[in-house]
Order: sequence, then structure tokens, then C-alpha cells
Amino acid sequence: MLLFKTVVLIGMMGSGKTSVGKILSTALDVPLADTDAEISKDANSTISEIFDRDGEVKFRQAETRIIKRLLQGPPCVVSTGGGAFLNKENRKIIAKFGVSVLLKVDRELLWERVRRKNTRPLLKTTSPRETLFKILDSRQDIYNLSDLTVQSDRESTVAQTANAVIDLLVKRPDVLNPMGD
Repeated sequence: MLLFKTVVLIGMMGSGKTSVGKILSTALDVPLADTDAEISKDANSTISEIFDRDGEVKFRQAETRIIKRLLQGPPCVVSTGGGAFLNKENRKIIAKFGVSVLLKVDRELLWERVRRKNTRPLLKTTSPRETLFKILDSRQDIYNLSDLTVQSDRESTVAQTANAVIDLLVKRPDVLNPMGD
């Protein structure tokens, strides 16, 4: 397979962007970049530390800088943070150099996936479940601007979700040539 554009995985925290991204990058034989990991590496801090120390605005600025750098490089798979696609500038960069793929997951399954993790700065509230659902509701319209959408459910494995992404990418000759020529 030959990838012509960077595949940018978007969606809520817990939607599987990094896990699906790992399988996709292997299947497409391209690197995987995780924007949160890149931001952490650049700042030599965890995402939570960056949020606590610098605030969300500074974090989002770093996120945009990383997205620009990654999308202007060779095609790869990029796993973004849940809020990255909300930024209009990020959406323009992604549209110009890549293809956005929304990984959509039922709200209760999202909650199951994130509820035991204390690494989610936006969920450090008195009611994290309610906060998660409010965030999801507020983001849904913008997430729906993605180029492609893959819905996964409780029975979907990570590999099945990654294969569903590939099935959609194959239908986009501007993004992926399955024959590799």
C-alpha cells in the first residue's frame, strides 16, 4: 500500500486513536505520531503537568505547532488529542495535507474506557462522567466535519476498527493506493 496523505485520527479521549493508530501505521508501513506524546516530549512534561502549569491555551498552541510539523512531513498516521480538531487552524492544515478520520464510540463505552484513568486533565472535576458527556456533546458538530467516520462499539476489536479505517481509505485514491504503485 502507498499512502499519499497523512491519516489524522480524531475523536474523543478513549475513542481508540492511539491503539488504532498503531495498527494502521504497521499496516500502511508508515510511522505513527501521537500529538500528545510529541507535546510531552517537547515540553519534557506530562499533559497534565502542562495543563496545570501553562493552561489549556498554551497546550493548544503547542498542539497546533506539532500538527503543522507532522502534516508538512512525509505521510504518516497521526493520533491527535481529543480537542485538536476543534481548532479551525488545525482543521485547515489537516484538510490541506491529510485526511481526517473520526473514531466514533458510544458515550457509555467512552466512559468505561476513561473512568479509571487519572491522566485526563479535562476530567479532573467533581463529576467526571457528566463532564465527559458535556465535552462530547459540545464537540460532536465539529467532529462531524471529518472527512471519514468509523463507528466502533463494545464488540469491535482494535484490529477491526483499524481495518474499517483502511477499507474507507482504499476508496480514496487521493489518500491511499492499495497496490503500492
